[in-house]
Amino acid sequence: MDIQALTELLQETALHHGAFEAVAPPHGWWDWYAAYMAARLNGSSPDEASAAAGRYMAEVKHVFVQRTADQEPASVIDR
Repeated sequence: MDIQALTELLQETALHHGAFEAVAPPHGWWDWYAAYMAARLNGSSPDEASAAAGRYMAEVKHVFVQRTADQEPASVIDR
């Protein structure tokens, strides 16, 4: 992956992480970023990658967020 492509993926990741960050308890941002980026590099869409990162955070890192009425179910995991 060249530097420009990596830059674009990091920017995209940061934008998508913002929604998780807004409702999540304290956590290592790098964990969410790694899960999101791995999913994107394996062909997932941005929405699929966000869902995968949310699942990773819940299942592996035990970081849970409560879903609010205006959030999509795939973007967060209920505790």
